[in-house]
Parts: sequence; structure tokens; C-alpha cells
Amino acid sequence: MLKNQLQGDADRLQDNASDLETIVDKAVSRRGFLRGGAAAMGLFLAANPLAQAVAAATKPATSKLIGFSAVRASTADTFIVPEGYSAQPLISWGDPILRGAPAFDQSGTQNAAAQAAQFGDNTDGMSLFPLSEDRALLAVNNEYTNYQLLFAHKGDVMTADDVRKSQAAHGVSVFEVKQNADGTWDYLNDSAYNRRITAYTEMELTGPAAGHDLVKTKADPTGTKVLGTFNNCANGQTPWGTYLTCEENFNGYFSSSDADIKLTAQQKRYGIKAKDRGYQWAKFDERFDLAKESQEANRHGWVVEIDPFDPTSTPKKRSALGRFKHENAALTINKDGQVVVYLGDDERGEHLYKFVSKDRYNANDMKANRNLLEEGTLYVARFNAAEGELKGKGEWVELTHGKNGLTKENGFDDQAAVMIFAREAATQVGATTMDRPEWVAVHPNNKTVFCTLTNNKHRGKKDGQPVGGPNPRINNKYGQIVRWWPANEDHAAAEFDWDLMVIAGNPDVHSGNLYAGSSNISNENMFNSPDGLGFDDAGRLWILTDGKYSNKDDFAGMGNNQMLCADPESGEIRRFATGPIACEITGLTFSPDQRTMFVGVQHPGEKGKPSHFPAGGDSKPRSTIMVVRRNDGGIIGA
Repeated sequence: MLKNQLQGDADRLQDNASDLETIVDKAVSRRGFLRGGAAAMGLFLAANPLAQAVAAATKPATSKLIGFSAVRASTADTFIVPEGYSAQPLISWGDPILRGAPAFDQSGTQNAAAQAAQFGDNTDGMSLFPLSEDRALLAVNNEYTNYQLLFAHKGDVMTADDVRKSQAAHGVSVFEVKQNADGTWDYLNDSAYNRRITAYTEMELTGPAAGHDLVKTKADPTGTKVLGTFNNCANGQTPWGTYLTCEENFNGYFSSSDADIKLTAQQKRYGIKAKDRGYQWAKFDERFDLAKESQEANRHGWVVEIDPFDPTSTPKKRSALGRFKHENAALTINKDGQVVVYLGDDERGEHLYKFVSKDRYNANDMKANRNLLEEGTLYVARFNAAEGELKGKGEWVELTHGKNGLTKENGFDDQAAVMIFAREAATQVGATTMDRPEWVAVHPNNKTVFCTLTNNKHRGKKDGQPVGGPNPRINNKYGQIVRWWPANEDHAAAEFDWDLMVIAGNPDVHSGNLYAGSSNISNENMFNSPDGLGFDDAGRLWILTDGKYSNKDDFAGMGNNQMLCADPESGEIRRFATGPIACEITGLTFSPDQRTMFVGVQHPGEKGKPSHFPAGGDSKPRSTIMVVRRNDGGIIGA
């Protein structure tokens, strides 16, 4: 009888709670209810112990990993983090990092020598390399530069020094950082470790392509000495203490002084055209003039390995990892000791790759590992699924000369040609065309791998990219994250299982279809174009976006680009940070104790949008690395 009475009371309390929710929901929007209505519900439950028990019994499971209150979408020109956190700028484009370098001058009149000694532009992927308990090296990609901000003349009257300055704003910056007694961080502009690697730094080409006829030029008849790295997107880090920087949209820097030049099919496949994207490097550096150096472009589009601890070391372009528009290089040590590197080719309709080293990692001899990326096997992914399924099986197809149709008859003379023209090799073996595969991240448990598929306006249209499997939407505006499990937890295995961890979308604009997003997307956490991706030590997955920030139409309610935190087990996703106007949030690394996060704000004020981040006032917007900490000194995200 008592049991029945309690059940009746519980039912009535549930009815009352539902009535209260209905009343509040009529007064405010759904978003308002989740903020204000939840507070009213809390007052009701506090006064009714039995209601607390019923609410607890019906409450959906939430993540045990994520311990912060989500921030709202924002269109403000600032960097916003959750309550209880703080964020400060560490370094911005143009800050001096070499001894004797001048301070940033926003007039746009500083010369190439000044820029070559300052932090490069458009910060992207980065890695932290500890030196001691309170000191470390930060290696950071500087992807590209904006002539509207770099030059007082906005690129209208370029000189040889201007081109050199532009080239100096690209590449990689390495500099020392120090944590102070109060937990804050500074960079040290006089450290002997500090280094700039630019579009004219000498590098060594290694692996199958080294010395091949396809990479020889008039300036380098050996085919082994390459000048520069540029359009460095994301990154990777090796357990033997080196930094991997990835060359992405290298094609946009090449042009031809001969307007009637006949480009090859291979050049066209990589997006090379007679006109560049406005950089004008070929005017004063003939390496970039296709009419004078037709093979220079074959020397770019690689993963470059850098020793951040030795400023005199020569970076090495690792051709065994293939040539394409690299996003990042997610490295893991397989259970048998082989090094496995997952690689995305960031272009609509391109592919997802995997490199497996020939030799094995030696944890007791770091120097012995320095050439593990020199030799190995490159594979490309083929995803399979039943019609309408958002999960399935997959396989890695080997890209080795003489196998799977990679023969002379099909245009591949040797292994070097397979690596130099990896995109065509992937097509030859029937790889799956993907919705812009960008960052790849391996879970700390080494059992699962994740990749952001950012968007694809061409999917399902006349170019023939089929809809289905991990790419389930025509005209994909929002993006998704694919996840896979290597067979038997063996990253060298040929087979894997896959699914989609999240499908981004807008449930306020769309309903009843995939454009609303997967079930873990609501109007409280919606986003578009997931790009950056990384795990912390506890297994929280951090998602960084580079999407549309119009905040209207299909993107209404999404605000500026943002960073989110996901629990891959529960599927829960919460917004952790929002960036300033017209920026991309990109680049992510943590201090060893996981109590500091370094994250990049790239191109605030892009295309003339009204940003003055980070200095405010009338200052130029500047790409900036932010340092995020908890006010109580705790672990980020916990």
C-alpha cells in the first residue's frame, strides 16, 4: 500500500514537473528554458525530495569526462571560455622571437628582415616539447599571410623585398615558453632555441622521391635540396622528439609567365594553374614560375620533420608519406612497434591515408628512431557500407608500385612516381572520395581513430562524387566526424570498422533529415565545418571549427567559429570556447600536466571583417595563440 501511495505521489510530481516545464516553455524559447526554466525546475525539486528522486531516475546520462558549463554561441570580437576559466594572449603575428628583432609595426612598412625574425602569420597546428618543469618549446605552423594586413600597399605594388617578406611570414616558428610562479605563461624572445623556418629555408628531400628526375630543377640538379616550406596547415609530434609540419595548399603559390602554358594532368590534379592566388612570388622568385621551373611544385606537398631542439638542424621532407594537400600527421606506435601515421588530404573529393613504417620504434634509443619515416608503406582508405547505413567496414589499399594497378602501363614508372602523384595512385586503386578529410586524432587508448570531414559542396553533383557511407549528404554544408576501429586493435591491419561519431547540422533550420545533425546535436551545441581535432590525456576529444560565421540562414545561431569538447563514449558535446569575428579556431596542444591549453586564433577580421583582436581599439587584427587555464589550477575540461 505504501509502495502504491509513493508511486502515486511520484506520478503526480512528474505531472507537476511537466506542467511547470510547459508553463516556462510557453514563456521563453527552448534555449531560454534550458537556462531559465531549468533554474525554476531546480527550485521546485529542492523543495520536493521525492521529486528529486524521480528526476534523478529519469535524467539522461551525462558525460563523466566533461566538467564545465557550456558557453553560448557568440558574434563578439573576443575569445570566450567557460565560467571558471581564463584566457590570455601568448604571442601574436609580428611579435619578435629572434634576438634583436624589432617589435611589431602595424603600419605594414617593416621589411623582410624584420618579418624573418618575428612570429609568422596565421598560426595553425602546434606542439609543445617540454624542457623542464616550467619551460618548453612551442613549435607552431604559420600557414599563410593576408596582403591587406601585411603591406601598407595591400599587395598592389610588389617588390622583391615584399615577396621575401611574404615568404618570411610563412613556415614554422619555434620558440621557448616559460610558466611563471602564478601559473601564467610567457614566451622568451631571447632564447637560443628560437628559430624561424620559412619559404626559403634549406631542406632535405628524403625517401622514394629523393633524387628522382621528377624533382630535379635547374637550381637543384640533385633533386634532394629543397628551399622552403609554406602553407603549413596542421602538425604531428613524434615520441622521439621531432615536429611534423604538413604542407597543404602549395599549389596557390605557383604561376606562369607564359599565359599559354600547357599544364599536365598531374599538375591540374593538384590544383596548379597559370595564375596563382595573388601571392605574386613568381615575379621575383623564378622557382614559382611554371614556365621556368616546371617541376618545382613536385617538391612541395610533403610532411616535413623538424628537430625543434637543434636550431641548426636541416628539416627533412619525408616523401614516403606521399604528396598531397596534407592536413595533419597523427602518429601512433602500434602494438608491434611499427610507427603508423594517419594523414588526410584536405580537398573536396580527396582521400584518407595511412603510413606504416618498415622498421620498429626503439623506446630505449631515441636516435635510432630518427629515420623511421624514411621507409615504409603508404595505404589509402576504402569505406564500404550498405545503402543508407552510417557505419560499415573498410579496408586499407596498398600504394606500392607494381600492385593494385600501379604500373607503368597506368602511368606509374616507379615508387617515386606513386608517391609524387599519390592522388592519382589513390584514384587508380579505387579509394573512397571523402568530404575534405582534415585532422586525424588517435584516442589515448590507441583503439580508435577519428577524422574530421569538414564539408563538400560538390558531393552528389555532376562531378560524380557518390553519396553514401561516411559521406551521406548532397551539398554537405556542415561536416561530420568519422571514427574507425582497426581490426584486432592493430593499426597495421588491412581492415577496420567505422561509424560517424557526429553529423554536424542545424536543428533550428532543418528537421527530419540529416541536415539537422545527428542525435547528439542540439541548438545548444550546434556547429559547422569541424576542422581541428585532438585528444587530451583523459580521452576528451577537442573539436575546432573553420566554417561559416554569417550566423544566418543555414548557419543561424552558430555564431563565430568555436571549440567544442566531446566524450566519444557518451557522445555528449559541449561548446568550450568561441573566437573573435571572422576567425578560425585551430591548433591545439597541452602542458604535460594538462592544466594549460594552447589554442590558436587564425585570421581574425578575415576579408575585411570588423575585428581588432586581440589588442582592440583601432589595431590591426592579428592571428594569436591563446593560453587557457582554470582559475583554480585544475585540469582543463575536467
